[in-house]
Amino acid sequence: MSFHIAATTLDGVRLDRAALAGLAVVLLWASAFPAIQVAAPDLGAVGLSVVRLVVATVALLLLATVRRVRFPSVRELGWIVAAGFFGMTAYQLLLNVSELHVPAGTASIIVSAAPLVSVAVARALFQEPVTRTTMVGSAVAFAGVVVVCLSRAGVSLSTAVWVVVAAMVVQGVYHPLQRPLLRTRSGLEVATYTMGAGTLMTLPLVPLGWDQLRDATVGGWVAAVYLGLLPSALGFVLWAYAVGRLPIAASTSLLYLVPPVAVLIAWIWLGEVPLPAEVLGGAIVIAGVVVVTQGPRLRARPRSRTAAGAAT
Repeated sequence: MSFHIAATTLDGVRLDRAALAGLAVVLLWASAFPAIQVAAPDLGAVGLSVVRLVVATVALLLLATVRRVRFPSVRELGWIVAAGFFGMTAYQLLLNVSELHVPAGTASIIVSAAPLVSVAVARALFQEPVTRTTMVGSAVAFAGVVVVCLSRAGVSLSTAVWVVVAAMVVQGVYHPLQRPLLRTRSGLEVATYTMGAGTLMTLPLVPLGWDQLRDATVGGWVAAVYLGLLPSALGFVLWAYAVGRLPIAASTSLLYLVPPVAVLIAWIWLGEVPLPAEVLGGAIVIAGVVVVTQGPRLRARPRSRTAAGAAT
């Protein structure tokens, strides 16, 4: 009897820690959007990408030596290179370029639609079925992205907005590309592999951003190092911990908090006041993503209740 209570208590503590880790990830990833607004004008889009990825890679490699992370196999290199390119190199460059002109809160809302792209890529690569619920949710979320894109007269249909959309697309491509790796590798291992690959593909661009790196202020460097150490390195480690201990529905649901938290941080830190249309569009995006990711589970719940009632 006492043993059972102790085990339950330990499970409860483990669940609380996992939930706290997930909430910490939300805070870290949300803070990345306003931090980019601080660092990108100083270091430039290329310089910021290089510094952030290098700092994150070094931190993950140091942790990897402690945790005895395994080397990837040759047959995994293709997936690692692809995931590193889309999720690290391309995403960082596109997001940094866009946030030179687009508010942090606006960028976070548009990027939150990335799961819609992930669904399409998973369908193309892994033949995952696309249900009617998925199609409806995708249409709703896309409508929300359009509302956000048109909400500010200063950025309406500008090139910068389309660059954010491109960042959202490559981030959406990145997530399903990890799936073959995660079948046999831990979250920390996959994060280390892809971060390292993304860094190697970004380093050749250093000459393009060298002048801004050389002239960057202390504030810009601090923001860049923060992005590499906390949202990137620590964020991925905490996310791997949370995903490994929380139900998938719970961990996925936590990500819906990133856009509103990013808008709040940008408001406090940068003085970016969200427009009513942005708030509305963000709510529509989140609603659509919820329908896509949680729709099948929510539809199955009434059926299970009906079956249970029939059985009794």
